[in-house]
Amino acid sequence: MSVPLDETKTIDALQANFTEVVPSLKPKEAMDEANRCLFCYDAPCIKACPTSIDIPSFIKKIATGNLLGSAKTIMDANPVGASCARVCPTEELCEGACVLNHASKPIMIGLLQRHATDWAIKNQAALFQPGKSNGKRVAVVGGGPAGLSAARELARLGYAVTVYESKGKAGGLNTYGIVSFRLPQEISLWEVEQVKALGVEFRTNTTVGVDVQPEEILEQHDSILLAVGMGAVPQLGIEGEDLSGVLDAISLVEETKTKPLTGQMIGKKVVVIGAGNTAIDGATTSRRLGAEQVQILYRRTEKEMTCYQFEYEFAKQDGVEFRWLVAPTRILGENGRVTGLELIRMELGEPDGKGRRKPVQVPDSQFVIEVDFVVKAIGQTRHLPLIEAFGLQHQNGIVAIEEGTYRTSHPQVFAAGDVIFGGGKTDAMVVDAANHGVRAAHAIHTALSDLTQPV
Repeated sequence: MSVPLDETKTIDALQANFTEVVPSLKPKEAMDEANRCLFCYDAPCIKACPTSIDIPSFIKKIATGNLLGSAKTIMDANPVGASCARVCPTEELCEGACVLNHASKPIMIGLLQRHATDWAIKNQAALFQPGKSNGKRVAVVGGGPAGLSAARELARLGYAVTVYESKGKAGGLNTYGIVSFRLPQEISLWEVEQVKALGVEFRTNTTVGVDVQPEEILEQHDSILLAVGMGAVPQLGIEGEDLSGVLDAISLVEETKTKPLTGQMIGKKVVVIGAGNTAIDGATTSRRLGAEQVQILYRRTEKEMTCYQFEYEFAKQDGVEFRWLVAPTRILGENGRVTGLELIRMELGEPDGKGRRKPVQVPDSQFVIEVDFVVKAIGQTRHLPLIEAFGLQHQNGIVAIEEGTYRTSHPQVFAAGDVIFGGGKTDAMVVDAANHGVRAAHAIHTALSDLTQPV
């Protein structure tokens, strides 16, 4: 939980709110916890992990003091395993499948994974070596979890890999979009350095379609992996959205990871529109920036929200309030700044395409609340111009791929991560993106290897 906040807090004091909230295991705690593991032969925890980390193996290595081997086991399966140790919903995945759930409590797999990868970070361990060059070149567009995972795997398979990243640093969501008190930026950047050490070239501050054209990349590489993730938070489409004090959650989180903290939210009232994981990050960030009151406003109910359960509980512990069945209709302001928000009450109707009941406005139910900041967290747009510049088939920005191959409608272009994920009831997880990236790399390898086989 964040420290008590009031208007007398200094910026230096607020900075303490952005240190990691979950403490790491001490060496003896890690050893004791590792020795609780039953090392199941047909381990359900492995099946529950999207990247199929050999969890009993990495835990047994911790139990025998082989932390280097443990870290290698983790990172071999999941190139962003240090980040995932902190952000995966382990209670829904590996820990949720642990056989000890029925007897006592599950093994703390996430914290053990963090223990091993933290050791590798602290000891500057080089975990992998590049493969023997095969003379082929692959471009990866996007340096987030999917692109980074693919680049790592391709380098180990002997490809010359170039990653095109629009931001100043690679890592994507892990570097810029997840709050520091859950995932410090240096963890993600260590994963980037592990990939760089394999000879992968990173061209940062390079936007494909602006700084370099798709045609150029197609000409210079044997294959391309499109792993650009998602775009910006869309507009609410209501009056007053241009007022000062209207923010988007992704930019808000990014600023806390890239710029000095400011005191603009100290003692203020903040509302966050949306109830996904990004909304939770926007709300808890606002609290830790000193906001006196933070409310998450959602047009459905608690049952339909898409954030992880542990994120929901964390937000409540941080003092975030939740208001259900309300939607914004107008942002009010004076002298160019936000002063209030007009809301309308909602009720749930028939299920929508994702299986959630569709919210419907209650006539004549508008009311106004006083606010200083409105934070938007209603999803993200798709990179339509880029997708169409490559000439790829898509549905509302979700790129179509051949089942099992990650190949798009363009035979030279493959795709992975959020750019192919959509239509389900929940958002993609970081671990899903890592899984996509590794699998797409092997699909590219298979395709390019087939091209060189004699007929």
